[in-house]
Amino acid sequence: MSIEIAKEYLKKFNKDKDVIELGESTATVELAAKALGVIPARIAKTLSFKTDSGCVLIVAAGDTKIDNKKYKQYFGTKAKMLTPDEVVENIGHAVGGVCPFGIRDDINIYCDVSMQRFDTVFPACGSANSAIELTCDELFNIANARDWVDVCKIPEMTA
Repeated sequence: MSIEIAKEYLKKFNKDKDVIELGESTATVELAAKALGVIPARIAKTLSFKTDSGCVLIVAAGDTKIDNKKYKQYFGTKAKMLTPDEVVENIGHAVGGVCPFGIRDDINIYCDVSMQRFDTVFPACGSANSAIELTCDELFNIANARDWVDVCKIPEMTA
């Protein structure tokens, strides 16, 4: 089970006991925010993309969208998301529970600066009803992220 793989990985950081398992789905940003009682932007969504050298994960704030121009400038290729089957095959977690914990070592992980607006964020932990609260620095370090990137659009705040 993916959540067990994520927990085993988090054990190395003494964070496995911090995993929150809910009785309701957290498979989408909106469902996770509702279940956790936080604004959607604080959900750290993990997006999976194809690249010329394999695939990458980008962990970003829940209210963002990928900015194709910024993505291409940074990665040198158009943003192409993995299909749900490719996500399971390459990442090991199913869509709805994708996280940067307990995945193959050859998958590069990047954290988007959009999350830095918050003291803590809530990434999934391998299942469609799990999460963990981490600071942005904890998330970056535990995920063994390669870099902070700026490849997302943050929605304009309305008055």
